[in-house]
Amino acid sequence: QVQVVESGGGLVQTGGSLKLSCAVSGSIFAINAILWYRQAPGKQRELVATITSGGTTNYAASVKGRFTTSRDNAENTVYLQMNSLEFEDTAVYYCNAHVAVRRGTSFSYWGQGTQVTVSS
Repeated sequence: QVQVVESGGGLVQTGGSLKLSCAVSGSIFAINAILWYRQAPGKQRELVATITSGGTTNYAASVKGRFTTSRDNAENTVYLQMNSLEFEDTAVYYCNAHVAVRRGTSFSYWGQGTQVTVSS
């Protein structure tokens, strides 16, 4: 079994910062990649950022320069540092872990989501 748990969401004013965490635990051989998604009310789920096992990162245009994702391999934890938050960043943020449970495999696991609310 693999568990994915996000934390760190909350209420922040425009221009503020939050740091989300995504902790992956269980029977893990390796974490291949972590994808951060968000879903605002009435909108489709949007890919925000990704980080690979090698540390390569990619960001959506809407967050580039403001959000940074990083990983602590020893703790199997990935972070999403969100700066200069805007009202439009309000959403439930999800962590999607692509995990190898044994060599050569990759399975997708989702966290429960964490609410980020930016007040204008």
